[in-house]
Amino acid sequence: MTTAPSTTTDVTPADRPAQPRGAVSLRGAALAYGRRVLWEGLDLEVQPGEFLAILGPNGSGKTSLMRVLLGLQPLSGGSVEIAGRPPGRGNREIGYVPQQRSLDPTLTLRGRDLVGLGLDGHAWGLGLRGRAERRARVDEVLAAVGAEGYADAPIGLLSGGEQQRLRVAQALVGDPRVLLCDEPLLSLDLAHQRVVSDLIDARRRASNTAVLFVTHEINPVLPLVDRVLYLVDGRFRIGPPSEVMTSETLSELYGTTVDVVRVRDQILVVGATGTLCEDQPHHVVDES
Repeated sequence: MTTAPSTTTDVTPADRPAQPRGAVSLRGAALAYGRRVLWEGLDLEVQPGEFLAILGPNGSGKTSLMRVLLGLQPLSGGSVEIAGRPPGRGNREIGYVPQQRSLDPTLTLRGRDLVGLGLDGHAWGLGLRGRAERRARVDEVLAAVGAEGYADAPIGLLSGGEQQRLRVAQALVGDPRVLLCDEPLLSLDLAHQRVVSDLIDARRRASNTAVLFVTHEINPVLPLVDRVLYLVDGRFRIGPPSEVMTSETLSELYGTTVDVVRVRDQILVVGATGTLCEDQPHHVVDES
């Protein structure tokens, strides 16, 4: 008996349609400093246009994760890709918004100069032919964040909220696919927290930009968040806020009784004690 030849066509990996990639991909990722393991076995895919809040007590590895994605800190294990390639410095497809820090009042760098560094701060020289295009792009982003009124003022004389608007503009000027935000609301009052959060959210909705947002306080961004990555002492949970920000989940993570109380549209976490989270605004230590 003769077997009829197969009509199935073999498909090589190169012939297969390319699978859509996430904006950020971590597989089996681990990070340790000596014997201290911050986290391990972390599998995370962040899609374009997704808003991921990264929460946890001090020392849990939130900022270290930002450093990994920026190419400043290698993983101890596993793999990572951001914007379709391994992390590295000078990647124009990544925007970065740091914490708000006070600047020297004598600093004469103008607001527009700070924003322009997001285009070419990593390069030597600019070239005459690119100056008009560069200025137009900087002006466009300044307008988008509402900072035209102080674009030519020395940044050292601006308020914390004004400076943080400029940092958002600096992160956006290169038209990034991924926006990394490392506690950008720290030291801002409630009004400026809302402004900065809304600017970041407007960008991700308009351009399908993925946002990874490290914060101590989820309430200012809670209406914007799609998922939460919560890190505690080497353990983590990933999911929608309604699943992660619960008494059961946080009690399991902290290894002690934690109550999550919802008051109107706010979340209050009670009982998450320990030296690593003593300064967290959204944590209240139960001393009864």
